[in-house]
Amino acid sequence: MVRTSPQDLVSMTSTYESCVEAVSPSGSLEDAYEMLQCIATTSDENHKMTSIGVNQFFLIYAASLVFLMQAGFAMLCAGSVRIKNVQNTMLKNLLDACGASLGFYTIGYAFAYGGDNFGGATTFIGTSNFFLMDVQNYAFWLFQFAFAATAATIVAGTLAERCQMTAYLFYSTFLTGFVYPVIVHSVWSQNGFLSAYQEEPLWGSGMVDFAGGGVVHFTGGLTALIATYILGPRTGRFYDRRGRKLDKPKPFPGHSVALQVLGAFILWFGWYGFNAGSITTVTKDGNGKIASLAAVNTTLAAASGCVSALFTNLIIKERKTGEATFNLIRAYNGCLAGLVSITAGCAVLEPWAAIITGFIGGLLYLGVSTLLVRLRLDDAVDAIPVHMTNGVWGLISVGLLASTNRLEAVYGRSEHPGWFYSWSQGSADGTLLGIQLCGILFIGSWVTVIMLPFFLWLNYLGWFRADSLEEVVGLDISYHGQSFGSGSEERISSEYIEAYNRRKEEIMQRRGRASDPGHESYSVEDHKDTQTDSFTQEDNGNGVVDRVIPKSEP
Repeated sequence: MVRTSPQDLVSMTSTYESCVEAVSPSGSLEDAYEMLQCIATTSDENHKMTSIGVNQFFLIYAASLVFLMQAGFAMLCAGSVRIKNVQNTMLKNLLDACGASLGFYTIGYAFAYGGDNFGGATTFIGTSNFFLMDVQNYAFWLFQFAFAATAATIVAGTLAERCQMTAYLFYSTFLTGFVYPVIVHSVWSQNGFLSAYQEEPLWGSGMVDFAGGGVVHFTGGLTALIATYILGPRTGRFYDRRGRKLDKPKPFPGHSVALQVLGAFILWFGWYGFNAGSITTVTKDGNGKIASLAAVNTTLAAASGCVSALFTNLIIKERKTGEATFNLIRAYNGCLAGLVSITAGCAVLEPWAAIITGFIGGLLYLGVSTLLVRLRLDDAVDAIPVHMTNGVWGLISVGLLASTNRLEAVYGRSEHPGWFYSWSQGSADGTLLGIQLCGILFIGSWVTVIMLPFFLWLNYLGWFRADSLEEVVGLDISYHGQSFGSGSEERISSEYIEAYNRRKEEIMQRRGRASDPGHESYSVEDHKDTQTDSFTQEDNGNGVVDRVIPKSEP
């Protein structure tokens, strides 16, 4: 701990005595003028240093709140998966933070903000500050790192229960080290071609994404969509073990709804740092009011999203089945959808517009979640409808509802407000909406062009999807050697575990590493149950089990 010495306290509190010592006034008018000038200069310096300290602490605190969202994602993901995959899911969330920090330290921050220069030439990517060289504001790096880690962890939940650890490490580092930083540079850097912070922004406005609805959430959500399309659904979700389409998708409920709701509350709490913290400084005139508005809008959008998703789902169920049921999972995901939808415009929308934005966000979540099931795209935590869909909607809502006064306060210009606002002024100016659509097109194109070949490459190498037998016994056993749960919702057949042990022995022998007395296989006794189905295995010729089929299955 750094302690302040008595001498430092004197120097901080006795500006007058310091100036007396420096000027040595003799009572003349000239000495009095020099004395006043010294006091004013010293006070200005003290005020400047205090402002820097307050802003640095504000950023560190906001970054801490955003980083706490990692715990929220971890709890939500852990509760949403079956108990045989909890360890694996938690480790991947932990590695998100580790991989993001190293990737953003080495090259990510440099690509995002390297060479940032107001009034400089427009650039596509940063070219300096690698390994934090010549970076002065470490608090800003910490804040931006927390955002990068959030973009990566969005994908984790979607691919839960079937993604290999190797693939996860590859894509999370690649996303935070290269793909995400280019988007950050284009939208938030003072030299980005879409940036509203440029001296001469695109079409006189630039893309308005105050806290990352597009930069973070649309990027992470679209990456998740591409990944799950290539990876395929979990075994048994939409197809039986012989690859035949099920008439009705099989639900895979998570093992703990309590963890899911705890994760949602932690995320909501962290979102205050995410949105309000994006002002980055609080000592500048008006910035405190902007941060407060962002926090209020965050609250209102979350609440309206929860209400719209909960009661719309209730009405639909009542119409279909005749029984009204309140679905907790729909409620908290609607809340998260509202939070995502307000992220882009939290500082430029009025509170009533935030309620509308969140309400529509909850409806969009319900619709897209249902659509994914119909398309047989498996999203274990509904990250795609929450983050991708509402990241896009949040950007569009800015183009429709951004307030003239709020734009002026945040960006210093208001010639191009939201389309509905311009209607009220009799102009029907759609410039901002057009820029927002251009931003959506850019982010979507960049992520697709880079991540689609990347995931196809991982899949081609066989590094993407876990072995089917590993998936059946659970990734906790296959990747971590043990499972701490014995959840009653899905008992693992002892035959599957024995098959897994035999397969592991075969692979080790093929590698010339026959098991020794010190080698432990997962014991059937560790996971007893009442199932007794025998099975057959279908090998793809490369030593990887494609399908595990009980002999009782026709």
